Amino acid sequence: RLVAGVRDEQLAGTTPCPDYSVAALLDHLMGLCVAFTSAARKEPMPAGDGESQQGAATADDLDPDWRERLPVRLRDLAQAWDDPAAWEGECTAGGVTIPGAVMGLVALDEVAVHGWDLARATGQGYRLDEATTAAVLAFTAESANPTDAESRAGIFGPVVEVPADAPALDRALGFAGRDPGWRP
Repeated sequence: RLVAGVRDEQLAGTTPCPDYSVAALLDHLMGLCVAFTSAARKEPMPAGDGESQQGAATADDLDPDWRERLPVRLRDLAQAWDDPAAWEGECTAGGVTIPGAVMGLVALDEVAVHGWDLARATGQGYRLDEATTAAVLAFTAESANPTDAESRAGIFGPVVEVPADAPALDRALGFAGRDPGWRP
């Protein structure tokens, strides 16, 4: 739904994800879908299917068929992680090998938080179901532990203070370094 709502004139726009335009964010989503799908299937990532310009892609760098291909890649990602075997053993994505149970949470967090980034940047509504929100909140809260500052560098921005009684998604976003009130 979000992909269909992105207009061409929005591709150069800013997002809550620092240094990423809407086009760069879409390019990142295209690549991370392939990376985390391959990780779930315990297969090497296909050559040439990653992010084209890691954070610097423009509308010209996007796959010309991104509107059709990204929803398919998102479905493939969901199906790959729907297999219980994906959560077992170890998985590799982006040169990092970690337990499948952790990799699955990283993939979920990536899609959920960047989905919110895309929705905010393009003026669209965004909701997550309770279970997904709870999983993302637990994951981002754990990553916000000051002792994990080094491991979160380059993955999350600095924690944004959000009231303890704020909605769960807002708290998760704050832990992920996002300002839940961000507007373009």
